[in-house]
Amino acid sequence: MSRTTITSVYARQVYTERSHPGVEAVVKTENGSVGCAVCTSGISIGTHEVAFAFDKSTKWRGKGVQGAVDNVNTVIAPAIIGMDASNQAAVDQAMLNLMPDAKVKLGGNAVAAVSAAVLKAGAAALDIPLYRHIGGAGAMYMPVPGVMVAVGSSRYGGSVTPAGDKPTYSIMCYGFSSFSEASYAGWELLEKWKENIRKLFDSAPDSRGSFWIPSGLFKSDEELWELMNKTVIQCGYGGKCGMQVDVATDTYFNENTQKYHGLFSDQPKTVEDLFDVYRKMVNDYNFIVLEDPFNEDDYDNTAKLTAELGIQIVGDDLFTTNPERVRHGISKNAANTVLLKVNQIGTITESLEMVALAYKFGYGVMPNSSRGEGAAIADYSVGINAGTIRERAVGEIGNRFLEIEHELGSRAKFLGLEGFKGKRFRSLP
Repeated sequence: MSRTTITSVYARQVYTERSHPGVEAVVKTENGSVGCAVCTSGISIGTHEVAFAFDKSTKWRGKGVQGAVDNVNTVIAPAIIGMDASNQAAVDQAMLNLMPDAKVKLGGNAVAAVSAAVLKAGAAALDIPLYRHIGGAGAMYMPVPGVMVAVGSSRYGGSVTPAGDKPTYSIMCYGFSSFSEASYAGWELLEKWKENIRKLFDSAPDSRGSFWIPSGLFKSDEELWELMNKTVIQCGYGGKCGMQVDVATDTYFNENTQKYHGLFSDQPKTVEDLFDVYRKMVNDYNFIVLEDPFNEDDYDNTAKLTAELGIQIVGDDLFTTNPERVRHGISKNAANTVLLKVNQIGTITESLEMVALAYKFGYGVMPNSSRGEGAAIADYSVGINAGTIRERAVGEIGNRFLEIEHELGSRAKFLGLEGFKGKRFRSLP
C-alpha cells in the first residue's frame, strides 16, 4: 500500500449552521492523513439538484440524515477502502458504480460528503495544500469577495412570506490591489452597515453576520439599496465596491398567476416588471452581480437580461452545478457565470468537469460555501482560479484566503473588476 491508500471511512450525523443536521465523512489514509468534510442542505434548493437522503421521521423535523450516514458506513466505505485517495476520479466513479442511480439511492449528501473528504485526505497524504491538489502550479488567483448585509423575506408586512430568507444582499469589494485589502474593506463596510442599520431598529446580526430585516421597516427593497450605497460612500469606497443580490426567484414564482409575489416589494411582478427593476438596480445603484433573476428554467429571459445589462449574471438554481444544464445554458447564452455548489451535483469530479466546461465557453464560476464546505471553499476558489466568490471577505473563510495569499506570496494575483464576467466590465480601462 502507498501513503495515499484509503484505510478507513466513516460518517456521522452532525449539527450545522443551517440548524438542521448534516453528514460528516472522515477518510483516513495509510500514512495517517485525514480528510473530513460536511454536507448539508441549503435554504434555496433548486428542483434539479441531486436528491439528498433524509430520514423523514419526527426527529429533526424530517431532516435527519442517519440513513445517509449508514449508507456511508455500510455501503460506500467497503467499496473505496483500499483505493488511492489521490485518484479522485477513480474513487468518485467507484461510488457512482455501486448501483444504478447511486446518488439518489445512497443520498447525494452521503456521496458528496465522502467525495470531499477523499479530496482533503488525498491532499493531506501528499502533503500539499488543498488548492494546489485541485489546481496544480497554476492555482494563484484570489477571488473578489464581499460581505452579506441583509437577509429576510417578510419585510413588507408579512402578507407574502416565501420560503427561506431571500433575497440576500451583499457588497462586493473589487477596487483593490490584493485580497487582504479587499478583506479589510469588507470588514469596514460591515461595521459601518451595522451602525447604520441599528439606527433604524434595535437588532443583532444573525448567525451569518448580516441582518434580518423585520416586516414594516421598509416599503420596498429600494430603500435597502439606498442604505447600501450610503454605506459604501461613508467608507470612502465609491467606485471600488458594488452590489450583489441572490434573488432566488423560484421562492417567489406563482405557477397559477405566472407572476413573482412579494419580490422587492409587496406588488406582484411580471417578467417585464422584473426587467424594469433590474435595469434600475444596475443603472442607479451599481449592482454588478445578479443571481437567479428569473425562474430556474427560464433560460430565454435570463439570456435576454444577460445581453442587455452587461454585468455578471449568475445561475444557481438555473444550473445546479450540473454540466448538462450548464451546456444548455451556454447554447442559449443564458447567464455568464455558474454558481459552484459541489453538493448540488454530488462529486468533486463532476464539479470540476462542470468548471472546465464553463471556462471552455467563457463563463465564470462563482463558488459558494452554503452547503457545509467551510474554509475549504477558499481552497476550491483558488484551486479553480475563480474570479469572484459569494461573500467571504471576513470570518473563518476570509482567514483561510488570507493564509493562502500569504503562502503564495508574490504569486498571488487579485484581478479586481477583471474577475467579473460581462461586457460592462470588459469595456472599462
